[in-house]
Amino acid sequence: MPIPGKHRRKKSGPIARGILAVGAGGAVVALPLLGATGAHAAEQSAPAAQSAPAAQQSAKTYKVVSGDYLAKIAAQHKIKGGWEKLYQDNREVVGGNPSLILPGMKLTLGAQASSSASTASSAKAEAPKAETKTAAKTGTKAAPATATESAATTTKAADSNSTGWTTPVANATVTTQYHASGSMWSSGYHTGSDFSAATGTVVRAVGPGTVVSAGYDGAYGNEVIIKHADGMYSQYAHQSQLMVSVGQTVTGGQQIGLSGATGNVTGPHLHFEIRTTPSYGSDVDPIAYLRSHGVSI
Repeated sequence: MPIPGKHRRKKSGPIARGILAVGAGGAVVALPLLGATGAHAAEQSAPAAQSAPAAQQSAKTYKVVSGDYLAKIAAQHKIKGGWEKLYQDNREVVGGNPSLILPGMKLTLGAQASSSASTASSAKAEAPKAETKTAAKTGTKAAPATATESAATTTKAADSNSTGWTTPVANATVTTQYHASGSMWSSGYHTGSDFSAATGTVVRAVGPGTVVSAGYDGAYGNEVIIKHADGMYSQYAHQSQLMVSVGQTVTGGQQIGLSGATGNVTGPHLHFEIRTTPSYGSDVDPIAYLRSHGVSI
């Protein structure tokens, strides 16, 4: 990253307000330097002009590779504000769905948007909300903000209960039950419940809590672990994209990623666990846990 050089004012010579010229007759004539005042002012304003792009110069460019997702990139490069800030700075590149980033995309890391750009971005982000409010008052139909926001809103409204708890995917169908036995599992039995979910299906937090893990974890692939207020932990494995970062607070029904087939799997699905600790081996029956929170499944 280039560092702007320090601006140093040239020292004035003995003749500060004029220049010498040799006339036709050989006489030395002092000519007034009419632009001296203007040049001096321009010289003083140069640092101010240079300071404008200083924030832009502090930004880095990152090229997306296979397996990347915004939360992972933000964590690796310690982006203040997490994946949300990274997405905000690169919305024009990524598009309306922050979960869909493609190899080859060039993202700006640590960008400091100008006040006008920030205002424009905020206005753009808030536009769908404003349209929704207008629609509510006038009875007209407003266009959905983005595919991601629309899907998250729809699924949350469809199966969340009054306590804020829900299933990890919409239209939840369990394909492999908890404690199913078999040699394919290192513990000798299935430590969670598998839900049918094609790649790209919205994965959501089953209840309010705080993200304590978000990243790649060997056989589990891309996983998210959330700690809930009752001290229990929910785990969501084999995702294709993660949309939350460690330390982030989530609500029940909030989208946290997209299902997939990362890690040790035979096909796309969502592996879901409830644990007494964030670590493997502390599992309890996830379906019974959801039912204890009023979720019909």
